[in-house]
Amino acid sequence: MKLREPGDGLTTDLINARDDEDAVMSEKELADKLILLLTAGYETTVNLLDNAITRLLAHPEQHELVRSGRASWDDAIDESLRLDAPDAHSVLRYAVGDLEIGGVTIVRGEAITISYAAAGRDTTLHGDDADRFDVTRATRGEHLSFGHGVHYCLGTQLARLEASIALSALLTRFPGLRSAVTVGELRPLESFVSNGHQEVPAF
Repeated sequence: MKLREPGDGLTTDLINARDDEDAVMSEKELADKLILLLTAGYETTVNLLDNAITRLLAHPEQHELVRSGRASWDDAIDESLRLDAPDAHSVLRYAVGDLEIGGVTIVRGEAITISYAAAGRDTTLHGDDADRFDVTRATRGEHLSFGHGVHYCLGTQLARLEASIALSALLTRFPGLRSAVTVGELRPLESFVSNGHQEVPAF
């Protein structure tokens, strides 16, 4: 579409960069970059908003803490990221050598993945109530939803800003917003990686 009808957006800029005579970007690299932008820049943000809204509607006392100023939107965002990582698991990797973690031996060549969702519910770090949504939790910011180390998400600050603006705007505009179903009735996305819901009915 953008090849036939160029616009002013990033997609057109990337196509133009690929078509530049000095470019070193292949067709596959261009496609991979666009897929990365969609998944990392859109899908994860949608899941963050979905999960934060779901939790705040299911726990009006927590929403009240934010609304009254006793907690911030950033507190709610971090607690949501901790409890419901937008990406539940990392993509598959393979061990390059034998490794022992927590008494379990991973043999060279075995497939491994990181569960961001499980890490956020670690009772040794977050306490026995790690499965509870609490915007005042002291460890709410200690999660892996934005990755770690050299793979830490470059879009972290943008994602936080987007979430803060969107949540504040929605719940200020509709202070009486209520979930039409219980959390247990929500249908999860059919994905091993993407962690959200197919829809969040509200009224």
